Amino acid sequence: MENIQYNVFERTEPVVLPEQLGFGKYFTDNVFVMDYSAEKGWYNPRITALNSLQMHPATSVLHYGQTIFEGLKAYYTANGEFQLFRPEENFIRLNNSAKRLCMPEVDVDFCVEALKELVWIERDWIPRGESDSLYVRPFMFGTDPFLGVKPSDTYTLILLLSPVGAYYPEGFKPVKILIQDEYVRTVRKGLGECKTAGNYAASMAGAEIAHKAGCTQTLWLDAVELKYIEEVGTMNIFVQFKDEVATPMLSGGILPGITRKSTIQILKDWGFNMNERLISLEELLNRYEKGEVLEIFGTGTAAIISSVCELKYKDRSLVFCNREVGKLAERLFKELTGIQKGVIEDRYGWTAKVEAQTITT
Repeated sequence: MENIQYNVFERTEPVVLPEQLGFGKYFTDNVFVMDYSAEKGWYNPRITALNSLQMHPATSVLHYGQTIFEGLKAYYTANGEFQLFRPEENFIRLNNSAKRLCMPEVDVDFCVEALKELVWIERDWIPRGESDSLYVRPFMFGTDPFLGVKPSDTYTLILLLSPVGAYYPEGFKPVKILIQDEYVRTVRKGLGECKTAGNYAASMAGAEIAHKAGCTQTLWLDAVELKYIEEVGTMNIFVQFKDEVATPMLSGGILPGITRKSTIQILKDWGFNMNERLISLEELLNRYEKGEVLEIFGTGTAAIISSVCELKYKDRSLVFCNREVGKLAERLFKELTGIQKGVIEDRYGWTAKVEAQTITT
């Protein structure tokens, strides 16, 4: 791989972040960019000033949706350092998505080091607030100017940075989720396990229905039988039953979340009966009526842990924890954010320090 080239924007004034960051509204001065061609492979890696993209109207991604992305975060730690949370897992998952969409894989180690270098350059953009972080959006897209249904021969990979606060407007307050069967999001053996734009486009109609019903998001059912709960559009789902904690198994229609994977490990280490299995809607409804559903929460990079205070399904309303944050969700949130921000010892080796000169130029 070529050495990274630098054409960075040099600030003359300090970074001043707004008090209310929201999510995905602001972007740092610089990005990492790398190109691919069938002849050269990946080439021309560079950290350069953020600018608008120029595209031919026939650029393949605009017509055929050959694009994938990831999401992770950089944190300012309790001892004044900077670190990432499991970045190698995101680039491994990016490669899994790339295989399914006939796109080139990336060198995981190189991309992790390139990201560290970019974050170090942009470290002044990392918010210091307790619930704030620097969101990282790696994304890849086909760039051939060609109208025809085939894999592109050329691609661009970009690492984009955005200082963010809480993902949901509620912050860490519990959210309401709608279960609806009018639409489906993904199907097994399709693109459900990939982080690709089409999956999120497919979720928007359901999300709009949820918003009109006073809910934050939709909990999707499987697309084959409309029988099993799968995931929320922005997070994986966990159910604390009376005798276990369960999360829908990875069936090919569910994104293999990195926060999901971390949560499973933590719960097992805490001694919970943690299971990945099929969870039918019928089981969830019946066991709720019997008082055997104690808590529901979601996991994801953006929200980390999000307690669900109410599930709506048709004319039924399932209320949890008296509409307060669940005890297990709160405990997990403190554990994960503690590791991410260096307050709790990282006994798993999940964090990656960001320091000066991570890549030799």
